[in-house]
Amino acid sequence: MTIQPIRSRDIPLARRFAAQGMHYDWYLDPGWKLEMYSLFFWHLECRRATRLYAAYEGDALAGVLLADMKGEPKPYDTVWRRALIWLVQKGMALVARGAGNVYDAANGELLEQFCREQNPDGEVVFLVVDPIREGQGVGTALLNALAADEPGKLVYLFTDNGCNYGFYEHRGFVQSGLREITMVFPDRTVLLQCFLYSKRLPERPA
Repeated sequence: MTIQPIRSRDIPLARRFAAQGMHYDWYLDPGWKLEMYSLFFWHLECRRATRLYAAYEGDALAGVLLADMKGEPKPYDTVWRRALIWLVQKGMALVARGAGNVYDAANGELLEQFCREQNPDGEVVFLVVDPIREGQGVGTALLNALAADEPGKLVYLFTDNGCNYGFYEHRGFVQSGLREITMVFPDRTVLLQCFLYSKRLPERPA
């Protein structure tokens, strides 16, 4: 397995991994709405990221990690990406009708509570693995790549019970906050548990 920049042609694959691993279908039916949200979420997290790692097995994309580390430049925060996010946000507001605000508010409360006692150095904003490669060390390899570049840093991440949050627990992350929320969409109601996990990345070996 190699860690390298993601190839442009593989970005749709990364979005597909996220849609499956994060269960976008809990909120949206397959089709243009789900595709629009997938596009929005990828570009939103890319805009925030200071580091991007892609794992490849041979020629095949196996997973992607994006991190936002304090004080580092954001190379993917471009004007065209901001414009695209703005346009898609307008469309998503019509579809979700404020349901996403409940999720964002819960995460904001979790982070505020966490920062009362901790001073994190960054956030893992996106971590996805090819579903057929789960359990094969892809996610661990991506986290190790981040740790190699950011040794000793305290990082946190948001996740929920629609994702494989046990993965983080098995890799030393500690659950540092929990909120239960109800997201009301025009055609469904989704009950979620929102989590904040944190970990101090290991120091670089001597």
